[in-house]
Amino acid sequence: MTTTRFAPSPTGYIHVGNLRTALMNYLIARKAGGTFILRIDDTDPVRSKQEYVDQIQRDLEWLGLTWDRIERQSERLDRYAEAADKLREIGRFYECFETPTELELKRKKQLNMGKPPVYDRAALDLSEEEKDKLRADRGGYWRFKLDHERIEWKDGILGDISIDAASVSDPVLIRADGQVLYTIASVVDDTEMGVTHVVRGSDHVTNTGTQIQIIRALGGNVPEFAHHSLLTGPQGEALSKRLGTLAIKDLREQGVEPMALLSLMARLGSSAPVELRGSMDELIEGFDISRFGAAPTKFDEQDLFPLTAHYLQTLPYAAVADEIAALGVPADLAERFWAVTRENITIRADLKGWWELFRDGAEPVIEDEDRDFIAEAMKLLPEGPFDGDTWGNWTAEVKAATGRKGKGLFMPLRKALTGKSHGPDMGDVMPLLQVVRARD
Repeated sequence: MTTTRFAPSPTGYIHVGNLRTALMNYLIARKAGGTFILRIDDTDPVRSKQEYVDQIQRDLEWLGLTWDRIERQSERLDRYAEAADKLREIGRFYECFETPTELELKRKKQLNMGKPPVYDRAALDLSEEEKDKLRADRGGYWRFKLDHERIEWKDGILGDISIDAASVSDPVLIRADGQVLYTIASVVDDTEMGVTHVVRGSDHVTNTGTQIQIIRALGGNVPEFAHHSLLTGPQGEALSKRLGTLAIKDLREQGVEPMALLSLMARLGSSAPVELRGSMDELIEGFDISRFGAAPTKFDEQDLFPLTAHYLQTLPYAAVADEIAALGVPADLAERFWAVTRENITIRADLKGWWELFRDGAEPVIEDEDRDFIAEAMKLLPEGPFDGDTWGNWTAEVKAATGRKGKGLFMPLRKALTGKSHGPDMGDVMPLLQVVRARD
C-alpha cells in the first residue's frame, strides 16, 4: 500500500514551504488510496512545544489535509536506541569527541588545502583508553560510517541522482547529550511505518543519500524519493527570512480561503497552470508529481487573494448564510445581499463593510464641481425603501432635469450614495440601501 508522511517539527508554526511538502505527500497517498501519516518530529525536548503540535493539527484540519494516523517520535525513543545498537554491532556506528570549535578548525584547514570539508574519521584511530578519557572529559557523540561508494536513485522530480559518499561527512546521528537526531529517527520511522514515498525539499538531497545507506544497513526497504524545489519570493529572493509572515495561521487570519491556498500550492512550480479547484477530489485527480521541475519556484502571497475572491464567487448562498445572518442582515435581504456583494469582495471579512454601508449609508464622496448637481439630484430621489426600478427611474429623471448623461451622470451619483467609484450594479444596490447620507 502507498504510504506517505508529513513530518513537521513542533518548534514553530508551519508555513507555505511546509505546506508544499505536506500537500504533495497527502495527494500522492489519496490518489493511490493509501495511507497518510502525520508524524510529529519532537525529539528536541527543549524546542518542541505542545502549542505548536496543536496549531499544526488545527492548520491541517482547516486545510482539509486529514491524516489516517498520528505518530510522535518522542514516544519511539526505544526504537531508535535499538537501531543504534544494531549499527554498533555491525560496525557502522562510531563514537566521536571533537568539539564544534575543533571541527571548525579542521574544516578550515581542509578548505585551505583545497580538500572537501568532510569529517576525517580521526575518532576511528582512538584507543579505548583515549576514548574513556575523552568520554569522561566531554562526552561523545555518534556518527554513521558511510561506505565510500556512489549512492544512486531515481528521483521523482529531479531524475537520476548520484552522490559520492566520500564527499560527504559521516552524519551525526546521536548528539553528546543523547538527543537522537532527525536522520536516524526518520529512517527508523519510515522503515517501520512502511513509508513507500517520501516527498521533501531539495535541500534534503544529500541527506537522502546518507539515509539510503542507513536504511540498507538496517535491512529496510528504500522508499521512492522526490525532492521539490524550494520557494523564493516574487523577485527570486530567499523566502526563509520572510516565513514568519507566511505561517498558515497568519494566511488564514488574513482571509485566505483553504481551497485558494491548496490550488496554488498543488500547481506552483509545475508545468501545469494554476487553476482554482472547487474540491479536494479535484485537486487529487489533477495532481501529477512528474510535472514539477527543479528550478527555484517563486511564491507571491498576493496571488492568493484573486484566487480567494474567485473561490468566494463560486459559493452558493447556503454556504455563507450563517455568516451573513451573524452580520445582522435581515432574513428578507440576506440572499439578495450575497448575490450583490459576492463579486465585490476579496475575503469574507469584506462582507461586513458592505453591510455597514447598506445599513448606515456611506460617507458621500462629492467633487466640488458636482455639488450643485448632487444637491439637485437628491431632491429628486424618492423616499425609501427602494426597489429594483429606483435607480433607473431616478437617473432618468435627473438626466432630464440637469442635462447630464453617461459617466458624468452616473459616476457622481454612485460616489454620493456609496462613497465608491466602483462596485455592484446600482440597480441592485438600491434595494439594499437603508440610508442615504448625501441627503443630509
